[in-house]
Amino acid sequence: MHPMADETKAYIGLGGNVGDVAQHMREAIQILNKNDAIEFVSVSSVYKTPPWGITDQDWFLNACVGVRTTLNPRQLLEACQSIEKELKRERDVRWGPRTIDLDILVYGDLEIKEEGLEIPHPRTSERAFVLKPLADIAPEILLDGKKVLQWLNEVDQSEIQLVEIELI
Repeated sequence: MHPMADETKAYIGLGGNVGDVAQHMREAIQILNKNDAIEFVSVSSVYKTPPWGITDQDWFLNACVGVRTTLNPRQLLEACQSIEKELKRERDVRWGPRTIDLDILVYGDLEIKEEGLEIPHPRTSERAFVLKPLADIAPEILLDGKKVLQWLNEVDQSEIQLVEIELI
């Protein structure tokens, strides 16, 4: 992808707790990278995190990637959902077990609240499992008026574990 006037920097959260999650993350990144309208920029470390919402399930692996894209937010969401489908994501239970989850956390400085699309992603500033990897690659971006790193310092990170896994 060549730099264009309508290119936007976005951050996508990756997570899962079913099957070979690290391999699912690698495949998701490879698929993102094959899209001519998406340029891969950065990847966080991988973290093992306790489940959120429904706590009676396996722990998750979580990471974040930074991309530059000419896709609009809805098109980027469709690309992410297509990857989830390709990697056999099943949406049976909200906050339940999953092979892979791709969430648009931030898209430039846009704030969007539409049916099926909310950016920044809901509750990002409350979730250590999102903030920790996002702070690896974008500690200075603003969420709800505060830097990611500031939000991270306000949440409980005690159970988050760095995992030595290469995604690229």
